[in-house]
Amino acid sequence: MQRSLFSQRMQNIRASEIRELLKVTEQPEIISFAGGLPAPELFPARELAALTEEILLKQGTRALQYSTTEGYTPLRKKICERMQKVLNATVNLEETLITCGSQQALDFIGKAFLDKGDEVLMESPSYLGAINAFRAYEPKFVEVATDHEGMIPEALEEALKNARRPKFIYVVPDFQNPTGRTWSLARREALVRLTEKYEVLIVEDNPYGELRFEGEQIPAVKSLDTHGRVLYLGTFSKTLCPGMRIGWIAAAHHLIEPLVLIKQGADLHSSTLSQMQINLFMERYNLDDHIQSIREVYRRRRDTLIDAMEQRFDDNIRFTRPSGGLFSWIELPEGRDSRVLLEKAIGQKVAFVPGGSFYPCAPKHNTLRLNFSNMPEHRIVEGVERLEMLLNT
Repeated sequence: MQRSLFSQRMQNIRASEIRELLKVTEQPEIISFAGGLPAPELFPARELAALTEEILLKQGTRALQYSTTEGYTPLRKKICERMQKVLNATVNLEETLITCGSQQALDFIGKAFLDKGDEVLMESPSYLGAINAFRAYEPKFVEVATDHEGMIPEALEEALKNARRPKFIYVVPDFQNPTGRTWSLARREALVRLTEKYEVLIVEDNPYGELRFEGEQIPAVKSLDTHGRVLYLGTFSKTLCPGMRIGWIAAAHHLIEPLVLIKQGADLHSSTLSQMQINLFMERYNLDDHIQSIREVYRRRRDTLIDAMEQRFDDNIRFTRPSGGLFSWIELPEGRDSRVLLEKAIGQKVAFVPGGSFYPCAPKHNTLRLNFSNMPEHRIVEGVERLEMLLNT
């Protein structure tokens, strides 16, 4: 009998529906609401080019050499300072680890904390990238009922009561991917209380938190953590540029230590050059001003999308009105299948992500996600017009 070449784990690894779809949407004629892509025209390419030349001329041997696993110390210090300033979360240098984007952080957390059969509690729906990262470690996913304010505390407590081996709760509290919803402060406080009561961890993924268009900043879950239970994931992918692949984990030192060991075995360290580029950018330029310019563009595109859907979609189609981030979530009438709709949409040169893959257990196929950050306003309007035509056929 021939043995399989691959591990049992590979049976649990699936292609990302979004990554596969992006292969289609690279065609310039496609109007794509599919990827969670930042607007490339907002990348500070010229500034980074000048900074890179300076780094290579003055510190080239250091920038191009192996470095420490934990990350470039000046950048880690700036991350700690920014988390205090923006999130009101106190983190020290020993509690931070630089990663190759927050996607690598998700994989490391799965590897460090999950045994087969451990339970991961998630919003319903939740981020597809996290589902795929954790799935490799064979957990049991538990969907927790979620509304416009976040996880419903009563549903979360019931899930924790019934869980046999709960390990952590994964949440995206700010402008969630895929729905665009933001948790209220009361729901964040309830989350922290319940994790203290049931002694489980929280993984707070916050790639979009600084992209708020309106309203007051809500404290991060990490800022409410008094027992060292929150692993906070941050990234420069949405506030600077994703291709540099620089994110970080901030957590209590005893939680960071095993993640450092895992990173040593995975890739030794993240790109030193990229870390030095970001660090020098934050020294020479005002990151807040740069983020504000991103917010202004995304706000206009969000408004354009919402206005177009309000004008063209029937009343029986519901959608979220996010106050920040990159996404709006669409719920079609029962019986409609967004996978079937996508097949027709590709024929009309418009793309989106069907919503079923964002549910770890019980997919709802009458849902879909639209991204508004990556297209000019006139293309957004044209894309909604094409979707309206398809929805009416």
